[in-house]
Amino acid sequence: MNRTARIGILCASVAIFCYAGIGHVLGRTSDDKAYKSLTVYGEVLQKVQNDYVDDPNMRTVTAGSLHGMLESLDPQSSYLTPREYDEYKKKLASAGTGETGLTLSKRYGYVIVLSVLPDSPGTKAGIRSGDIFESISGFTTRDMSVGQAVNLLNGQAGTGIKVGVIRRGKATPEEVDVVRERLATPKIIVQKVDPDILVLRIPTLDAGRADEIHNRLLEAEKQGIRKVILDVRECGRGPVSEAIATARLFVSTGTISTLRGQTVSTQVFSAEPKQVIWKNPVAVLIDATTSGAAEVLASAIVANHRGDVVGERTFGLASEQKLITLDDGSALILTVANYYNPGGKSILEEGVTPTEVVRAIAEDDSDTTDEETAPAPEAQKEPGLGPRPLSPEDPIFHRALDLLRTPAPAKKAA
Repeated sequence: MNRTARIGILCASVAIFCYAGIGHVLGRTSDDKAYKSLTVYGEVLQKVQNDYVDDPNMRTVTAGSLHGMLESLDPQSSYLTPREYDEYKKKLASAGTGETGLTLSKRYGYVIVLSVLPDSPGTKAGIRSGDIFESISGFTTRDMSVGQAVNLLNGQAGTGIKVGVIRRGKATPEEVDVVRERLATPKIIVQKVDPDILVLRIPTLDAGRADEIHNRLLEAEKQGIRKVILDVRECGRGPVSEAIATARLFVSTGTISTLRGQTVSTQVFSAEPKQVIWKNPVAVLIDATTSGAAEVLASAIVANHRGDVVGERTFGLASEQKLITLDDGSALILTVANYYNPGGKSILEEGVTPTEVVRAIAEDDSDTTDEETAPAPEAQKEPGLGPRPLSPEDPIFHRALDLLRTPAPAKKAA
């Protein structure tokens, strides 16, 4: 390392020590743990620049440490370097930016696919919920945040990007080319399965979805339909405000959800009796591909005993992120608040447990029977294979139908 670089690192470390010391002396915080952490960080930087086996690139070292810091908080918090944040802003502002239709998180140290929008580039490329991305555009996802992964996957519509996909039960990645597209909001799929039972498959909870569901319900009631199934498997997008508005169509009393964070004022979202338009039986289908806003909807139905929620525990991703820009041009995508179920438990940590647990039938596409390729069931927190077409062979759907055909008195509107 040249003399100028050494002096720069030394000055940075001294500044950190001084900031920590002065802050402590002036009593700027009642908790000096942050200052102690800063001094440790400065000391580690000095040791790396002085004692590491090779001459380190300190910019890379610092960026890597910040990535690790954010990822240690939760899977959705991310750090974007100045270059990455500049690309992010350009893509956000460009009318020609396309995407892949994938909802992502991190598990086992790698980026994983939670859900895939229907008719999206991800679906067309054969990507499924539960797939692990070993690499994106040649970069390993082992050292990649969700924010970085999304930034890489988004790009000019019509262009392709290569991803290394590890399928369930496979050991080696398969290279897949995904062609980005500008996506339209996917439509609700409506299916009448019995003379008095209607299924609404909800792929997203994008803005305006609650109004659309409202209108579908009114139309169904006019047609003599008295029971509804909401299928929110593979639903991982949309603002929580749409989930709350949708829940209020069904739940007449009680709490829908609560939002809390260290710097975010607590907000309690309650049911509003005047907004209820469906007082007949309702069932909700969920599994590990259900995340975000859809979890808040399912949680409200469960906690208020409004209907049966059938399937498997959801992924656990209902939280709010904030984009925070830094002086050097970099940015943080930081989780600042979590949504809690009416019982006070964090959905991010607990997910949503169904009232009727039914495991989906896994597709037998594996050429291995090695039990070590997957964690034990109690340790699993990964998306499943997503919903199959609604049919008697779909065990989650089949169980919901059985429950609606023989309803219990407790399933009346709360």
